[in-house]
Amino acid sequence: MKVLLTKDVYKLGRAGDVKKVADGYGRNYLLPQGLAVLATPGALKEIEQIRTQASAQRAILNKEMSGIAGQIQGLEFAFPVKAGETGKLYGSITPQMIVEAIKERVGVEIERRQVDTQPIRVLGEYAVRIRLTMDLVPEIKILVYREGETPELPTPVQAMTPAAAAQAESKENEGESVPAA
Repeated sequence: MKVLLTKDVYKLGRAGDVKKVADGYGRNYLLPQGLAVLATPGALKEIEQIRTQASAQRAILNKEMSGIAGQIQGLEFAFPVKAGETGKLYGSITPQMIVEAIKERVGVEIERRQVDTQPIRVLGEYAVRIRLTMDLVPEIKILVYREGETPELPTPVQAMTPAAAAQAESKENEGESVPAA
């Protein structure tokens, strides 16, 4: 199904782009949410109008959010947690917990969907991106350390993506030693 995006859609495209998407995604999500319309010849004539309106809205939104991005960029949060001997957490650090920590420290409300990470389930330091707009994506650091210990900052930044942490965890389970990244 070909659709014309009427609004910016994260990981798909910007307003005014014509994209080919799965039928179910278009019919059940994009069209009902008003994020896209079918790419008919009549709709394609409006591409330039949609692009100019979207770029104006994007500029306004970026201007409003740039102050928030400045407050959030580079923040560091430490989460003391209970963990097993291998460093695997009893539970996890969820995007909702990160949102609450940001709100407590800065007083800025963001949605948990804007936190670009999977739940963190292993001790370590993580770089987490906060998607405010498509153009403004500040990065924060999350340090997960064992409860009762002092948070140690690793010498080189040991920023592991959740995928790398899961890979390291699976190698630990196999009995291999994994050097810290």
